[in-house]
Amino acid sequence: MELTGEALERHWLPFTPNREFKREPRLFVRASGMHYWSQTGQKILDGSSGLFTSAAGHCRPEIAAAVAEQLQTLDFTPSFMRGHPGAFALADGVAALTPKDLNRVFFCNSGSEAVDTAMKIALAYHLARREAQRTYFVSRERAYHGVNIGGTALSGMVKNREAFGALLPGVLHLRHTLLPENRLTRGMGASGAELAEDLQRFVQLVGEKRIAAVFVEPIAGSTGVIVPPRGYLERIRAICDRYGILLVFDEVICGFGRTGEPFAAASFGVTPDLITMAKALTNGAQPMGAVAVRDSVYRTIIDEAPGGAPEFFHGYTYSAHPAACAAGLATLKIYETERLFAKGRELSGYFQDAMFALQDMPVVSDVRGYGMLAGVEVKPGKAPGARGSELQARLFDRGLHVKTTGDVAIVAPAFIATHAHIDEMTAMLRDALAEY
Repeated sequence: MELTGEALERHWLPFTPNREFKREPRLFVRASGMHYWSQTGQKILDGSSGLFTSAAGHCRPEIAAAVAEQLQTLDFTPSFMRGHPGAFALADGVAALTPKDLNRVFFCNSGSEAVDTAMKIALAYHLARREAQRTYFVSRERAYHGVNIGGTALSGMVKNREAFGALLPGVLHLRHTLLPENRLTRGMGASGAELAEDLQRFVQLVGEKRIAAVFVEPIAGSTGVIVPPRGYLERIRAICDRYGILLVFDEVICGFGRTGEPFAAASFGVTPDLITMAKALTNGAQPMGAVAVRDSVYRTIIDEAPGGAPEFFHGYTYSAHPAACAAGLATLKIYETERLFAKGRELSGYFQDAMFALQDMPVVSDVRGYGMLAGVEVKPGKAPGARGSELQARLFDRGLHVKTTGDVAIVAPAFIATHAHIDEMTAMLRDALAEY
């Protein structure tokens, strides 16, 4: 049955022009492997892994079976003062993929919650170290760190901030690294590492012992795929080390193989103190997020607390939900047994070649990419973002789903994709871009 008219009115869609959507709805009703199907029966190739969530492809029966079995065995247990075996098994599975020192895992329900959790961990850590004056956070222009209070304050995308004010005081923003000198550069650009020195300036501005943590997306994904310049992340790490500042990598998009390694920290050879994650943790089959924490940070908080009481007063009703843990465990098993991170790494060269070949289109102003993530930016139309929204709709009608932000089409195929899938995506992109 097609949903139209009144049937669409009650649901307020997120990050969506609701009036336009309800006049011309585009709905998915089914998914399998690399494809969605619309409510009109159209088969649509998924070029963005859902929302960077479904790296192993859609509707994996192994995950569905694990969730069904879990719900019939133990549907819910509180994580406050209680636990269940799946939570500990999944924490072990995640810790096996993170850098070796980041071996403590706190579960939540989304990337937004993971970011706010990481902010609280940073404050608790410095309080335990008798440096409670460290209340400043540093993020970057064009950053996206979710939509909770803390993450919105960290974010550097104006449309995510302007309706809500700063929300939290004491957040400083480094300049972004999207530089004209790196235009049409594949992978890491040669220019911009010196922008990390903004952090040194902030230390000099607010004081050597006032900044709690720096939040960085190794690749800024939601803003349109900004790959860090060579040497930039290393300089951020060095300044953090010099002044006792925690470094947090937001890997909600980059995590679980998107850059060719389990986490971008390994791809770029820079180890943070905390990593936030979500999305591909459960292949998108269940809502879940997590924070991986350096052992020394965990031990500082735990060991300084008095006995007999919670050491960290934070958590969610659905933290480590049994069904989400079952989905996560099944997902990690698929990643391992099917060698999906390696397959994504092997496919990434062909994928990047295909995306960068679009630079010959007159409407394309830039192409950026790394691993299985690319951004194709088009010249703006009558207003910033208008052409990107229009392009997304045109691609849907041709049979291709991609995420757009502003005037950037963000392409991030599942790791089960073939050369034929990449060719099909590229052909539909080229066909739609040729209309401009």
